[in-house]
Amino acid sequence: MGRGHLEVGGMSKRLGVVFPGQGSQAVGMGADIAAKSSAAKALFDRANDVLGYDLFALIQNGPDERLRETRFSQPAIFVTNLALYEAGRPFTTPIVSAGHSFAEFCSLTIADAIAFDGALRVVAERANAMQAAAEAAPGGMAAVLGLNDAAIRAGVERVRRDTGMRLQLANFNSPTQIVISGDRAAIAAANDVMLEAGAKRVVDINVSGAWHSELMEPAIPRFARAVESARIEIPKFAVVSNVTAKPYTSVQEIRENLVRSITSEVRWHDASLRLLEFKPDLIVEFSGDKGVMAPLFRRIPNAPEVLNVSDSAGVERLRAALNAPVSA
Repeated sequence: MGRGHLEVGGMSKRLGVVFPGQGSQAVGMGADIAAKSSAAKALFDRANDVLGYDLFALIQNGPDERLRETRFSQPAIFVTNLALYEAGRPFTTPIVSAGHSFAEFCSLTIADAIAFDGALRVVAERANAMQAAAEAAPGGMAAVLGLNDAAIRAGVERVRRDTGMRLQLANFNSPTQIVISGDRAAIAAANDVMLEAGAKRVVDINVSGAWHSELMEPAIPRFARAVESARIEIPKFAVVSNVTAKPYTSVQEIRENLVRSITSEVRWHDASLRLLEFKPDLIVEFSGDKGVMAPLFRRIPNAPEVLNVSDSAGVERLRAALNAPVSA
């Protein structure tokens, strides 16, 4: 997609860019930016051509139950995130980026490690493979709030032992927001176990499967073939993996971690801390939702200013924050 460049007061503004993953979809997202940015609208049009169906119409009209299906939600989130980024790209110069779960494809795309069309094709294969796995083994996810990872691991092991069902830790979003994933009945059983252990709340997540768990293992072969066939290059700026919480240093590492991400834990908090080591002046979340990653960054001590861009007003706030001139 290429990179923009901006000098502010003779110095480049150091930006960290982040993208949310599954669960951030919402009917109607992207409508405003598509109406007000020709670059954003063009990206939706390209997506329709790549996918062979009208993704934009699906996003705008829903229904929510259909958009929630992973075969649609992943492409929808990927394209909406990037449409928002594209609207702000002329005055946006990232030094580092990270995407939550499959949204790492957004980071790799803006860093020119993979072209938009190629990335969308791989995302679509990932989504279809995971959809098939979810239909074969129905599962779910829930966020456990206010309980540390050791206590959650103990609770997970208790549920697995008592029920014989599959359950595991999936996303480490913050020290006090950790997501579990597994069989639906195991998620339901874990609710009482986690509350008994001291959790403040257990919140079901708006997804249609047990992502980042062993239930997704059947999706690996199909997705791995798509990743292997994709043209991938070294990113032009740092992209932090959510599997290892380290910046990528080789194409092979990118391929391996993308495949691992199907069943691996998402180390988002560690990746966030690694991103902050690049000392960005501003962190920008491009999200069709009203902000998913931004609140997590705001809880990190000494984090810089965080801005969410979810519509054209957000793009203008970003422009103002960067003191960027208005395009003619």
